[in-house]
Amino acid sequence: MNSAAEPSPKRVAIVGAGPSGFYTADQLLGAGFEVDLLDALPTPFGLVRAGVAPDHPKIKAVTRVYEKTAAKPGFRFFGGVRLGEHVSRAELLERYHAVVYAVGTSDDNRLGIPGEDRPGSHAATHFVAWYNGHPDAHDHEYDLSVQRAVVIGNGNVAIDVARMLVLHPDELSPTDTADHAIEVLAESQITEVVLLGRRGPAQAAFTNPELRELADLQRAGVEVDVSDLELDEHSAQWLETEADITARKNVEILRDYAASGPKDATHRIVLRFLRSPVEILGEGDDGPVTGVKIVKNRIEPTEGGGLRAAATGETEVIECGLVLRSIGYRGRPVDDIPFDERRGLIRNQGGRVCDEEGRPHQGEYVVGWIKRGPSGVIGTNKKDATDTVARILEDAGAGTLNAPVQPDAAATAELYAERAPDAVTWQGWQAIDAAEKASGEPHGRPRVKIVRLADLVSASRPTAAGR
Repeated sequence: MNSAAEPSPKRVAIVGAGPSGFYTADQLLGAGFEVDLLDALPTPFGLVRAGVAPDHPKIKAVTRVYEKTAAKPGFRFFGGVRLGEHVSRAELLERYHAVVYAVGTSDDNRLGIPGEDRPGSHAATHFVAWYNGHPDAHDHEYDLSVQRAVVIGNGNVAIDVARMLVLHPDELSPTDTADHAIEVLAESQITEVVLLGRRGPAQAAFTNPELRELADLQRAGVEVDVSDLELDEHSAQWLETEADITARKNVEILRDYAASGPKDATHRIVLRFLRSPVEILGEGDDGPVTGVKIVKNRIEPTEGGGLRAAATGETEVIECGLVLRSIGYRGRPVDDIPFDERRGLIRNQGGRVCDEEGRPHQGEYVVGWIKRGPSGVIGTNKKDATDTVARILEDAGAGTLNAPVQPDAAATAELYAERAPDAVTWQGWQAIDAAEKASGEPHGRPRVKIVRLADLVSASRPTAAGR
């Protein structure tokens, strides 16, 4: 679609400035649309800023791609504008030809077992937000005066959390870990982290690089019991005939760890498989965590041809003082957007928001984790965005986009400024970015994150009145 052919280009609001939001924005800008990118935080980049482990700076370098998108004509950023608080779904549809929801899946799944809410039992998402300097998490507190922590989950976030708990202070100091977290982690007494997976090593959801890099930790070794790697017949057959290369390589890496044994180190990460938590233990009904009761599992085939973990009844207790659960995420309902409570996602078909009967809502779309579920790596969102943008272009060609009654761009910016006086523009974010980098430079760090909302807004103000 060529914007030069129309006196008034079609305008799109994208709600959520993470990877999927930026990939969608880039493709829509290239197709001739004008794009307003909204985010609840004053800062862009979503989980790249607030989710990627601080000791993975190469992954965070993807923000350079997003900065090029933001420099394109027709792009505007409104940080600190919350859907459902500062602006409603209906008001967005009054002002844009299309609205794309890219809000992610911010809630963690729960274990649903006794003791889950004891002091010392936390969602890994909250811990990740805390050490990454998310404004909503800067005042969280974690007792790291214990010797053993248990991380429940077998994905990359679980590995990130385990690794962060055993990093040497010298490994943390050159990163953009939030200052408050660096101080607490430096004084941590944790020397062992047990990583629990309910299924076997063949089904672990780690990516190969994440699993392999555990061998490079400065002061921590990796321990894997060779008996945990004896695959049952169902897993062995699946691994040989159906599994992708990632699963096969994971098993190889784990076998190498088991064969070499843990290196001589002061700290260790212990990977245990076929174990599920059944209770978080502690003194009394609400005393702090003292351990996790776990049950051993076996792999069984399902009627649908898949594999599942089934409890054997054999239990044991792992003594610990900290539990972090990392068993997946789900979205939360926003405003009155159609929501599938069972899946924890915005109801959609191929990226078009729809009702329970599958009828599409004119001009409303969804992209990223809130569309398909929390899966894949950052780059996966680029293809996902391509799929959603294809639907938008199809509808534009068919003349079935939304017909806004108040499409004026200047009036929309005035509305956001009135409703959210602390809103931050892209120039405001650039001022925040410059301030953080300037604070980090004397210490050889990429940045020192500003972690309080009021301070972020203050840092944005030298140029926030711009575009």
